[in-house]
Amino acid sequence: MKTNTKNIKHKRPSVITIGTFDGVHIGHQKIIKRLVETGKKKDLRSIVLTFFPHPRMVLQPDFDIKLLHSIDERQTVLSQFGLDELVIKKFTKAFADLSAQDYVKQILVEELNAKHIIIGYDHHFGKNRTANIDDLKIFGKQYGFTVEEISAQDIEDVAVSSTKIRQSLLKGDIETANSFLGYPYFITGKVIKGKGIGKTLNFPTANLDIKETYKLIPKDGVYVVKSSIDDSPVYGMMNIGNNPTFKGNKQSIEVHFFDLDKNLYDKTLNIEILYRLRDERKFDSVERLKEQLQNDELNALKLISKHHE
Repeated sequence: MKTNTKNIKHKRPSVITIGTFDGVHIGHQKIIKRLVETGKKKDLRSIVLTFFPHPRMVLQPDFDIKLLHSIDERQTVLSQFGLDELVIKKFTKAFADLSAQDYVKQILVEELNAKHIIIGYDHHFGKNRTANIDDLKIFGKQYGFTVEEISAQDIEDVAVSSTKIRQSLLKGDIETANSFLGYPYFITGKVIKGKGIGKTLNFPTANLDIKETYKLIPKDGVYVVKSSIDDSPVYGMMNIGNNPTFKGNKQSIEVHFFDLDKNLYDKTLNIEILYRLRDERKFDSVERLKEQLQNDELNALKLISKHHE
């Protein structure tokens, strides 16, 4: 799959679907599979057209939007579906001001050479999002492309899943979120130096720094996680929170990997979140915290063996 972020004119005709595709969950996957199948059947190049930054970040900067994926994570997930191309359009105020006709003519027709578009009945586009699927069908007759409508039921799947995934993660319900995604929710961050508290407890941790402030972080608590380090799967447990036992006041994300003795500083890690163990708590003593961490590890290992069944 190629990723284009610049204006590249495509000679080969294409089939396109358009959307934010945040999370690339099971509802999105249905649409993308249909897109790829249509491309093969009609000998068209399969293209997902998406936008970044998220339109709300540009048009409503005061709205603190949290996304399921950073743009890099979105690319990683989309690359697994056999698309020919992912086109990421930079969303700007100037782009938002394009009339519906200019958007169709310049982007879909001249730039992407669209011959077939798969889109939801509730899709709106053009300046102030005033044009809809009926307008797109009229433009199709004018510019020589066909429009396939995604059913209301499929659209419902997409809308409900995104909302439910966000709500589930904010409640710490990782299993519901993962069932809607069709894969484990993951976060990506660089390992930075922490306070070294974990080491003193015999639970050394990798402290993750997530640079994208718009990335949705699940509810504070302790989770069972999986990562790939030097191409090998590694399991562990992760704490999201502010270390109340040590009077912390800033959220940190710390991962303790089982059976791993490697220097991870400056490494960028993808952390898949498999299960939630418990809420973060303040303990009366460091000893009590240590005991709890040992229990957490036992519980995590039980869940990991269940994960392998």
